[in-house]
Amino acid sequence: MNTKKRTMAFCLAIAALTFLGAGQVVEEIVAIVNDDIITLTEVKAQHEVMIQTLRSQLQGEEFEKQYARLKGELVDNMITDLLLLQAAREKQLNVQEQVKLSIDALKKENNMESDEDLRRALQGQGMTLEEFTRQMQEQILKSAIIYSEVDSKIVIDDAEVAQYYRLHPDQFTEPEEYTLEAVYLSFEARSEEEAEARKKEVSEKLKDADFAALAAEFSDSPMNESKGDLGTFKKGELDKTLEEAVSTLKKGETSPWIKARNGWYLVRMKERKESRLRSFEEVKQEVMRRIGDERRAKLLDEYLKKLKAKSYIKILKPDPFGENLELQATSTAAARAVVHNP
Repeated sequence: MNTKKRTMAFCLAIAALTFLGAGQVVEEIVAIVNDDIITLTEVKAQHEVMIQTLRSQLQGEEFEKQYARLKGELVDNMITDLLLLQAAREKQLNVQEQVKLSIDALKKENNMESDEDLRRALQGQGMTLEEFTRQMQEQILKSAIIYSEVDSKIVIDDAEVAQYYRLHPDQFTEPEEYTLEAVYLSFEARSEEEAEARKKEVSEKLKDADFAALAAEFSDSPMNESKGDLGTFKKGELDKTLEEAVSTLKKGETSPWIKARNGWYLVRMKERKESRLRSFEEVKQEVMRRIGDERRAKLLDEYLKKLKAKSYIKILKPDPFGENLELQATSTAAARAVVHNP
């Protein structure tokens, strides 16, 4: 980065450190990215959105795991987003029409007749129409620069698709699939003697009775309510003990009584689909998507590395999520922070 840009970035940092009275700071800078800055307020806002999104999708340990990962990547992801926006603006990409079409489509999907309807709906979520439009524009700009610099360079020919299919048959092989019915006797519902008597009675009636009717009459909950419908399972999805017992059954055959973790099962193979390799024509589009995704990930990674290599990036607050998240006074000494690219 040239001296002029270094000076401009430093001036941006100083300008943002505006003090009120005895050392109170208006805003704190987390990172400088070329001629732009990322503030602590922006990081906090992104952090809040991240939490709300995760809570709508995950709970418990999985939430904590994903939260810890995304929290650690948040500032770096914001830097990446800012670099993409800068690249899009440098190329003078114009996405105003796409933004308008997207907003019109959104209004139509939600039966809104005017911008005022959308504005009122956004106000209910604590957002202005202008802010919403800006965010949408930035998302479309990032997509546009990625398409221009990455997606448009991906070319896949038929020979590659055919070769990928030949080399990865396991990815396109459907496993065996079992549709099962069962009579179920719970360990908790009866004593061992009672269970043995019930098993004998069911086995004797099995020759003449309809299996579903037998399951409905003799099974314990919940199998009696479902009339013995155990469900459909791909190989590997069923309890190991049950799968070992039913894997050799043909359609219409019934297993011996199986002792599982929670009770006894008498299982009938209602339908059975054998494992098969899907044909090339069936999976051609899927193969193309897989190759495209792999190539896109590699090209995007290379493009982002180049963007970062030629950019001026300073992280002034490596840990914006310290115990004290309140805005703190800072000074020009912050310019001595970690330098990614001198």
